[in-house]
Amino acid sequence: MIRCSVEQYIIDIENAVVTYREDIALRGISLQVSNGEFLGIVGPNGAGKTTLLTTINGTGRLTSGRVCVLGHHLKPGNGHTLRKKVGYVAQIQNIDPRMPINVREAILMGRYGLIGLLKRPGIHDWEIIDEVLELVGMTHLSRRPIGHLSGGEQQRVAIARCLAQEPQIMLLDEPTASLDWKAKNDILQLVKLVHLKRQLTTLFVTHDLEALPAQCNRVVLLKDGFIWGQGSPDQILIDKNLSQVYSIPLEEVQKRRMITIVS
Repeated sequence: MIRCSVEQYIIDIENAVVTYREDIALRGISLQVSNGEFLGIVGPNGAGKTTLLTTINGTGRLTSGRVCVLGHHLKPGNGHTLRKKVGYVAQIQNIDPRMPINVREAILMGRYGLIGLLKRPGIHDWEIIDEVLELVGMTHLSRRPIGHLSGGEQQRVAIARCLAQEPQIMLLDEPTASLDWKAKNDILQLVKLVHLKRQLTTLFVTHDLEALPAQCNRVVLLKDGFIWGQGSPDQILIDKNLSQVYSIPLEEVQKRRMITIVS
C-alpha cells in the first residue's frame, strides 16, 4: 500500500468520486480530518453519508480522486490492512434470538482481523474483550445470547466489537436509529466516553439532528453527494442551512425547532 503523509490529517480526501452500482454517490468531494477530531456528518437520506464512511474504510468504489487514511493511499482492493485500524459501527440489525452466540463471543469477532480467522484467541485477546465489556457497561450480560438483548444493548455490543479491534478511527453510521429516547441518550453518552477515553478520531453519521452528539467539533452537511457546507455546529446548523439541505420550508424547520425545545 502506497504511503502518504499524515503530518496534518489522519484522513485526507481530495476530489473523490465514488459510485454505487450505476449511480454516482459522491461527486468530487474533498475533506480533511485531524487526529482526535470528533466530526458530525449530517444530511438527508441518500446524501452520501454512508458512502463517505465506506470510502474511508476502503470498501467504497473510488473511481477518481485521492483518499489517504492513516498514511495509506487507498486504491481498489487494498483496504484490508487499513480496516484493522478503522472500526465501523452500523445501524442496529435484527438478530435471530436463536443465534447460538453470546455477548462475549460476539465482541471477540472484532479481534479476528488482528489474530487471524484460523488462530485461537490468547490470554491478551480475552483481556481486551473483558476491558471493552466493562467500558460499554455490558460485563453483567457477557454470557447472555446476543439475540436476547434490547436494541440499546445490542448497539453497546456493536461498539464494544469495534473497540476490540483497537482502532484509531471509529466510524458510526446512524448508531441511534430505531432506539427509544433513553437508549438513544445512553448511546450518545457512551460514544462521548469512548471518544475521550480511547482518544479516537470519531466520525458520526446521522440524518437526525437530535441524535448529533454535543461534543462534535465540526459538522459536515452533505446533500446529493456534495459537501454543502462545514463548520462548527453553531455556524452550520442554522435554520436557513437546514431548510436548503433537507429541502424543507424554512417555516417548517423553525416549527420543528420549537417543538424540540418545548419537549
